[in-house]
Formats: sequence, structure tokens, C-alpha cells
Amino acid sequence: MTILSQEMPGPKVEIFAGAELHYRDIFYTKMYDVLVNLTPGVKWHIGDRWQLAGQVIVPVYNDYGDRYKKVRLNLAVLSKEWNWSGSQFLKVSGGLFGRERYGLDAKWMYPVNRWLALDAQVGLTGFCSMAVDWECSKMKRVTGQIGMNVYLEKVNTKLRLHGGRYLYEDYGVMAEVMRHFKHCTVGVYAQYSNKGKEDGGFKVVMMIPPYKRKARKVMVRPASNFRLTYDIHGLPYAAKMYTTDPEENEREGNFDRNLLQWGANRMAPDFTIKKGGRR
Repeated sequence: MTILSQEMPGPKVEIFAGAELHYRDIFYTKMYDVLVNLTPGVKWHIGDRWQLAGQVIVPVYNDYGDRYKKVRLNLAVLSKEWNWSGSQFLKVSGGLFGRERYGLDAKWMYPVNRWLALDAQVGLTGFCSMAVDWECSKMKRVTGQIGMNVYLEKVNTKLRLHGGRYLYEDYGVMAEVMRHFKHCTVGVYAQYSNKGKEDGGFKVVMMIPPYKRKARKVMVRPASNFRLTYDIHGLPYAAKMYTTDPEENEREGNFDRNLLQWGANRMAPDFTIKKGGRR
């Protein structure tokens, strides 16, 4: 008999590849500049909720200039999760993060009840880039945000309000509404920061098949999702945070869905594992 489960037993390695699409329309002589990257990555689930993850950027098409033409390391992160009787969740990460940052990061979540949850994030980072040459600064920038989440289970919709001090030393607040469908999440947001002033846009997270996977110690697969964010004003330095996971997205959240049964985690899982497959 085949058993379906969201979780694979024991340590495992996942090797995956996805793609990034960037575009901008800041010039009058050309409708868009486009940047397309492949993003191969790896996750090693060491055990006891420790994870080592890495990702490389491989440029495929580049209108953005020389700084974006090199193959380079994008993330290299060691992380650990804790939970206390399913009531509070904590994830601590260290290493090279997205948006050319390195340092330490902590994420916390407290589900108050079935429809309300509180969360927070704080980080201490420095600049680190391999785009042109090795560029690095001291780890002294503090970022942080705190938020309130409301989940309307009957319509699978999450409302979130959060604010804080962001990556480029700006202060801001953001309100989001995200509707979860089967294998897809669509959301809209509005934000204000002291650098970017008013802005808004939409987000789409598409989970990529195959949705049924075999339980192997080493799994080779596509990236779990393709994520698109559109900003009305296209501001790259307002209300932005780094990423600490190569597949980070708003649909899956930051914590193990087997333990955190809140929000979209109460829906049927996007990916199921067939136990008893060839290891």
C-alpha cells in the first residue's frame, strides 16, 4: 500500500533548480530591461530540524549591465527551528542571505488561535557581494519587523499588517491581503515608508509540479515555486527585506507545516511524499 505524507523520514538532500525574472522600465529609449537567471540550489536536512541550504545565480539573459553577468553564490545558510508544544515557533539562521547580505536572523511566530497569529523578525547583517569582486562590510545593520496576521479559513484568505525598520535603513508599514487557491496564492499590498512614500502592487506564488514525490535520500526536482512581485513605482530600496531560504515565499511561510497548523498550512499540502519508494 502506498502511504502519502508531507514529511520524509530521516536526513535527506534536495537538489533543485528554478528561475528568476527581473524587469524594469526606467529608460525612455527602451520599453523594458530584462534579466533572466537560473537559480540551482541544494538543501541538506541534517536532522533535528537543522538545515544547510545554498543557491547559485546563473545569468541567462542580461540587460542590467556588467554587475549582473557573473555566475555567483547567492545564499549559503545554516538554520535551526524550534517549537514549544505547537504554541510558539522560532527559526534562527546564519550565513549569506539574499539581497547581498550576510549575518544572523531570527523569525518568531505565535498562533494565538485559529484565526489570529503574531510574528516578528530581527536581523543583524552586513553587505556581501560576489557580483564583481569580493565586496564585504562589517555586520552592523539592524533590521526588524513585527506583524499581525488574520486568517479567514472559509475563504482561505490571509490579512497581514506589519511594520518595522527595513534593509536600507528606512521605516515603513505594509498591509497585505493574500488569497490561497490550490497550488497558487495571489495577493495585493499597500505600503508606506519614509524613503519610498506610498506604494503598492501585487504578488503571485505558483507552486511547481510534480506534486507527488518519491521518498529518496537524495531528491532531484524543480524549485518548489515561482514567485512574482510587481511594484507600481518599482522602488528597489523601500520596505525590502533579505531572504534566508532559496525557496522562501508567502504561501509556505517560514516554519515546518507538519508542526505549525495555522493559516494555509491547514489546507491540503501542495506536495506529498510516497513512502516506500526507492531510496
